[in-house]
Amino acid sequence: MAERTIRVEVVHASATRQTVYRAELAQGATVIQAIDAAGIGRVLEPGTIDPQRLGIHGRRVAPDQVLRDGDRIEIYRPLVLDPMEARRRRAKAG
Repeated sequence: MAERTIRVEVVHASATRQTVYRAELAQGATVIQAIDAAGIGRVLEPGTIDPQRLGIHGRRVAPDQVLRDGDRIEIYRPLVLDPMEARRRRAKAG
């Protein structure tokens, strides 16, 4: 019997550009395995992929999260400004 596979997307958005890679993996694959299989780590700056800043469809997940067919894995970048601080600045300005 043939091994079942799933198809996923791995996405990273910088301030200027969005990078999308597609990967086909064996069923039961994890988030970190998909990132490795997509090869996105070869085009990003070292240290860009932080296991604490990964998500699927906007929901933060662990690197060992098992994937489902059609999942969109997102590699988040660090915040430039804390949302609470941004609100304080807007309130003070106005």
